[in-house]
Amino acid sequence: MSSGPSPPGRRSGSRLAAASSAYLRAAAGQPIDWHPWGPEPFEIARRTGRPILLDIGAVWCHWCHVMDEGTYADTEVGRLLGQHFIAIKVDRDQHPEIDRRYQRQVGALTGEGGWPLTAFLTPEGEVFLGGTYFPPTDGHGRPGFRRVLSEVARLWREEPERLKENAEGIQAALGRMRSARSPGTATTETFVARVRGDILSSYDPANGGFGSAPKFPHPTAVSFLLWDAFARGEESSSERARETLRRMADGGMYDQIGGGFHRYSVDEGWHIPHFEKMASDNAALLAAYVEGAQRFEEPRFAEVVRGTVGWIREVLLLPEGGFGASQDADNAPGDDGSYFTWTRAELKAALPAEEYRLVARFFGVDTDARMPHDPDRNVLFRLLPLAEAAEGLPLPSGPEALLERAIARLRAERARRPTPTVDRAFYSDLNGRLIAAFSRAASLLEDATVLADARRAADRLLEAAYRPGQGVGHRLDPDGPHGFGLLEDQVAVAAGLIELAGASSEAKYLAPAIDLLELVDREFRGEDGLLRDLSPRLYDGPSVGGVAEPSYPLEDSPHLAGNAAALLAFERLSALVHDDRWSAKAEALVGPIAARIAGAGLFAAGSAWATGLLSTASATVVVEGTGPRARALLTAARRTWHPNVWVFEGRPAPPFSFPAEAAPSATDGAVRALVCFGTSCAPPVTEPRALADLLRSGGRASTP
Repeated sequence: MSSGPSPPGRRSGSRLAAASSAYLRAAAGQPIDWHPWGPEPFEIARRTGRPILLDIGAVWCHWCHVMDEGTYADTEVGRLLGQHFIAIKVDRDQHPEIDRRYQRQVGALTGEGGWPLTAFLTPEGEVFLGGTYFPPTDGHGRPGFRRVLSEVARLWREEPERLKENAEGIQAALGRMRSARSPGTATTETFVARVRGDILSSYDPANGGFGSAPKFPHPTAVSFLLWDAFARGEESSSERARETLRRMADGGMYDQIGGGFHRYSVDEGWHIPHFEKMASDNAALLAAYVEGAQRFEEPRFAEVVRGTVGWIREVLLLPEGGFGASQDADNAPGDDGSYFTWTRAELKAALPAEEYRLVARFFGVDTDARMPHDPDRNVLFRLLPLAEAAEGLPLPSGPEALLERAIARLRAERARRPTPTVDRAFYSDLNGRLIAAFSRAASLLEDATVLADARRAADRLLEAAYRPGQGVGHRLDPDGPHGFGLLEDQVAVAAGLIELAGASSEAKYLAPAIDLLELVDREFRGEDGLLRDLSPRLYDGPSVGGVAEPSYPLEDSPHLAGNAAALLAFERLSALVHDDRWSAKAEALVGPIAARIAGAGLFAAGSAWATGLLSTASATVVVEGTGPRARALLTAARRTWHPNVWVFEGRPAPPFSFPAEAAPSATDGAVRALVCFGTSCAPPVTEPRALADLLRSGGRASTP
């Protein structure tokens, strides 16, 4: 191994200047000869005998910005990279398949991952060293990147066998991981029971949620607990789900002024977030809060649904239809959440005295959510109930109206600040998830404009990114779709179209959803019948580096994993059209999933939830008649929780289906609701409360 002569080509990142990725374009001015992902840098590395430096990050990633603004802007770092390495920069949002493989390789070596991902590769694309963030010089408890680059270059020249052993060890570890099977998973019941135990043991009784700091939301665990309470009548599971939703909604991870959720909390109490806002997180949490609002009838949960929808529409909604990907955490180099945080002086300047006093108490100013690097700045979180915060204050009007006015003033004041960048890239998987979440939110809120947003996103996606028999491309660039052959795009879009079809009763969305799920079933099968994260036949990216490595998305991250998402989509489609072919596909997938991840604990929650639904009869509700009484029945059905329910206004036409055992349609215009669980149907219901009670019971004699 040798450093070899300087490779030919353009310098200082000019290859990135016209990239479709905002993350790559932002690096074009760095003193580094960056290559985008593709065969060229690997060919140069082989020809020159140089190792590869791979940087994977994203436009929303705070520590990626820190490394770009410090480490990769350092001229000595640029000199060392130019002299000894071939440098590749990857946007993980554009290329999740590349990120997935190299996260696994670096994780097998170091036990850590995340972004930025910094990996040193052989010219064949195998990792031999890696890590995450590196400062330019020693600091932050990490070695400086100048020193790292010099030492890696020396090892490459002088101790190549040592690095080769590292690379071989990583590949051996990955091989062992791929061949691993979890013991004790003879039945789906034992799988679900084991995951249930892991979820309950990881629950934080002091703060809600799961695990310790840094604390991520785990919406799949919330959905599992709601199902668990329904299926087993275990009220403690229900209370854990409710408390988790309450604490996240009251914490600083939820943007109390602008709505929507930040990515995660750096502390156990949900006070201080990592400030980036992701489409993926907000889609998953929006769906979870729709479930919470239906299950618990708490106005606060419906308020969070409205606030999250409002943020998505204000920030991510694209004029041409669909949704963008993220909002950055920072608004300038060196920033850390200043757009989202407040000093006392800023609050006093923005609010009348009576509003300021209420806001300071209610939102816990100068208590538990002061920024560590600048204690004068506060993340706003709900410290006290509003009535308690208002005690003893001379308020000119009720505290609810006063708080609403104060929040409106703070929103207006914040809008005058430099705004963190919004990535308006159109990704199919993110749009599919938001189509599904908006469809569910529209039903809860009975808001036709929310459903219209979902419809416009679906129409754009189907027109511009979907090709029958080939599926959907991962990203929609100005020149068309790219990134075909990725599992999560097909499954997320299919799931979104299924939810939209059911919410709107528009059959035109079912045909492409079925095409996508048939494509998944046909083209993505791999070991043991599991679903690969990409289809070798459909994949249109360059198969260089580690892309050929088989990879199976089985663990939630913390959102629903690809195999679990397919399992759930099969189930939802089966319930919508009453076609057992789809539930059979779901059942066939459960065993292989359980064999792989029964020991994954909290990160198997999505699979356990979807597995549990297989043993739970789906519900179908048809409301017949017109007028206020029919509207009241529809509202009751749409606002009542059941783990797998479809609600129709009037008897659905094919391909939607209603069990043959149901009562025949009324011929006298009577107002009533027909409810079936699986293929077993209850007598017609005429009262909203009775309809809600019937749905909650699942047709059983008593409500859990």
